[in-house]
Amino acid sequence: MLVSLLLIGIAAWGIGFGLISSFRVVGVVIAVGVFLFFIALVGLIGAVKHHQVLLFFYMIILLLVFIVQFSVSCACLALNEEQQSELLEVGWSNTNSARTDIERNLNCCGFRVFYPNETCAADCLRSLHCRPCAPIMEEYSGMVLRFVGGIGLFFSFTEILGVWLTYRYRNQKDPRANPSAFI
Repeated sequence: MLVSLLLIGIAAWGIGFGLISSFRVVGVVIAVGVFLFFIALVGLIGAVKHHQVLLFFYMIILLLVFIVQFSVSCACLALNEEQQSELLEVGWSNTNSARTDIERNLNCCGFRVFYPNETCAADCLRSLHCRPCAPIMEEYSGMVLRFVGGIGLFFSFTEILGVWLTYRYRNQKDPRANPSAFI
């Protein structure tokens, strides 16, 4: 639940402070946060009520989330600099809102070269001394991918622990149902 609330809070913070103007990105992050919140709620209700069906669905969904998260984390950690550069170039050419955010936040213009007929949202354009965005983004992307991959791996292993615990304790009897059965 904490991770889901953290995702929702970070997305709201990013849009509130104007760091992210792409509503698609924020919408996806909030949707993932809400999804994780409901999955955690299903697990919590299933554990409190000793409801085996809810715990089974919680276990299966958590296993699927683990597989996706582990795969994405490994992919983030496995990207080399050339692949990162290709991904950045594809992202740069496919979206205008992200380009504007990057130029404004990193104070740079253009991807590798800035042409005078292009628009730029950076403050450095006034002084006519703007650096290209690609080297700055490549420096940050390496750090971010390692950080995201590491955090993703950490939480994926906590999820597999949750799957194992759910599997282990799903078939236990409810002690409130018949207390004399445990004496």
